[in-house]
Amino acid sequence: MGKFLAAWAFCAIALALTFPFVLTVNFLGQPDNGVIATGYLGALLVAGAFLSIGSALSAATKNQVIAFVLAVAVCFLFAVASYPLVTDFLSKTVPTLAEVARRLSVAERFQGFTRGVISLRDLIYFASFIGFWLYLNTVIVEHRKAD
Repeated sequence: MGKFLAAWAFCAIALALTFPFVLTVNFLGQPDNGVIATGYLGALLVAGAFLSIGSALSAATKNQVIAFVLAVAVCFLFAVASYPLVTDFLSKTVPTLAEVARRLSVAERFQGFTRGVISLRDLIYFASFIGFWLYLNTVIVEHRKAD
């Protein structure tokens, strides 16, 4: 859990360091700062979701390179699950899986934040997504300790 929180804090600091762009945009024009703020919140939640996947897969393997490749692959699948290319293919082969893929997509849930909308459904999605992968991480670590 500490490893995850440290990585998430690092991502938050990295996002905070982009704040001069917000100041510059506000100096040059009249942006909607609510949309900017929700975009930052959404980016932080997406980072937490992907970091939780990486933590669980890191606990599942002994090799860091394999853990990295697996984490990138799984995160990629969650990122592109709602893209039309994927959903069209799935709807032709397994129609029910296309809807499941769209609902599990991280990119689909991030879209609301980019429009300035904080939906309770999206917040619950990210909280449960992060919670699930961190719980899986705990189970894997406890299983390894038992062996």
